[in-house]
Amino acid sequence: MVKLTMIARVTDGLPLAEGLDDGRDLKDGEFYKQQVKALFKNLSRGLNEASRMSVESGPYIFHYIIEGRVCYLTMCDRAYPKKLAFQYLEELRNEFERVNGAQIETAARPYAFIKFDTFIQKTKKLYQDTHTQRNIAKLNDELYEVHQIMTRNVQEVLGVGEQLDQVSQMSSRLSSESRIYADKAKDLNRQALIRKWAPVAIVFGVVFLLFWLKNKIW
Repeated sequence: MVKLTMIARVTDGLPLAEGLDDGRDLKDGEFYKQQVKALFKNLSRGLNEASRMSVESGPYIFHYIIEGRVCYLTMCDRAYPKKLAFQYLEELRNEFERVNGAQIETAARPYAFIKFDTFIQKTKKLYQDTHTQRNIAKLNDELYEVHQIMTRNVQEVLGVGEQLDQVSQMSSRLSSESRIYADKAKDLNRQALIRKWAPVAIVFGVVFLLFWLKNKIW
């Protein structure tokens, strides 16, 4: 069965729409939604270049397609037919582009097209029962091929982003430590100069003071 459906802009990971009822009766639904958002974040960085992919996560599997800088993603039971999942996404893509295509690039707030939920729910119902005549015909459609779509593990996919985050954090930390070290080095140099020239300055000061007093007395 189709469990979750989310649509996001690939360029920045901005969520554009989702099935509002999705995940309410799903155990750990919020956990899987967070994984979806992490996937969108990875896609916005250009880490997964495949325009179609399946990503396994526990008892479920994410399927997504990318078209026109938009990612259409659904999460299904592992037993749900892959071919139906991608045909479901294709239907969403066709309608979303037809209705909202001109506004996708200019959308500035999350879920700007939340009204698309109506179409998501209507279409999802058509795909829930895999034994309907309609879906059997889609499964037997030899023109729609999904065997070449890659399947990966969610930890493998998200791990790439986590490693980059760690590298970025390490780089920031090293940069910060370098600035601290540079500041300390300046302080040490300043203190060294003071220790080196302070006695000389004191001697000159004493000599000058004695010379001044001598002139005053005489």
